Amino acid sequence: MYTLIKHLHVTLAAASITLFTIRAWWSVRDAPGLRRPWVRVLPHVIDTGLLACGVTLMVMLRVWPQQTPWLAAKLVALLVYIGLGTVAIKRGRSATTRAAFALLAMAVFAYMVGVAVRHHPASWLG
Repeated sequence: MYTLIKHLHVTLAAASITLFTIRAWWSVRDAPGLRRPWVRVLPHVIDTGLLACGVTLMVMLRVWPQQTPWLAAKLVALLVYIGLGTVAIKRGRSATTRAAFALLAMAVFAYMVGVAVRHHPASWLG
């Protein structure tokens, strides 16, 4: 069961960043695709599944953020990613601001992947 949930988690993470990248591009370009109903709903479905898989893995492995520094770093980075992403997609006043925040959000996502792969708060450098 662990392997299935882990692969689902990784697949949903890939789907999440792919859709984020498309939405960020549309936001910067002020494209009408960003206003489609499925574009407003699907990210929430994917991210809910991603979070559910993450929590399930955490419980299955009995790793807790207060005892596992890499997991705590990943969760803090997740909050930063969400904040940056909202500016990139919705709250940025200009295309330049939205683009800059999208790039920052993608960098934080890459950091989270490094933390997950290396199991170290220093991410790819650890």
